[in-house]
Amino acid sequence: NANYIRGYDGQEKVYIATQGPMPNTVSDFWEMVWQEEVSLIVMLTQLREGKEKCVHYWPTEEETYGPFRLRIQDTKECPEYTVRQLTIQHQEECRGVKHILFSAWPDHQTPESAGPLLRLVAEVEESPETAANTGPIVVHCSAGIGRTGCFIATRIGCQQLKTRGEVDILGIVCQLRLDRGGMIQTTEQYQFLHHTLALYAAQLPDEPCP
Repeated sequence: NANYIRGYDGQEKVYIATQGPMPNTVSDFWEMVWQEEVSLIVMLTQLREGKEKCVHYWPTEEETYGPFRLRIQDTKECPEYTVRQLTIQHQEECRGVKHILFSAWPDHQTPESAGPLLRLVAEVEESPETAANTGPIVVHCSAGIGRTGCFIATRIGCQQLKTRGEVDILGIVCQLRLDRGGMIQTTEQYQFLHHTLALYAAQLPDEPCP
């Protein structure tokens, strides 16, 4: 249950939006990561939120999932999110994957403030993995539509504001929904998107970047 999602300026296959891996889909998830040459995963759910939303699909140290061997190389704890540097090995080939777990976002709700989400967007923006522009960025929550849609819309909106000095929020949401039905689930999430982008706009210098 995954879709390619267009990014800023309609660029194709910038993201893959998917549901959180479950026990029977973990090796499929890593196969997708391998096939699509993904180097960055953004996870927007806790493993449990009342009920299980997603399994612990990455290793604590080292683990095999189907034909893939995964190892943790480094872990960085930030106040609102955790960054793990992983390696994924298939036969003789080994690649790096960055995994960001953002835990400050309850399901069907919005975060308490926009600051943490903007810091997450900045973390993604400044990642060498993003700059390398190899494969799509994998983004998931539990169902892969509400929080996932909000995150992708926020990043595209920030890119529009930074480049053009204005943002078309409705246009962004419409583009997302054409690529994956149901993206951004609630009125609250839509309002939060407005609020977050207004905060981002207020932090920008007056002139858009060339």
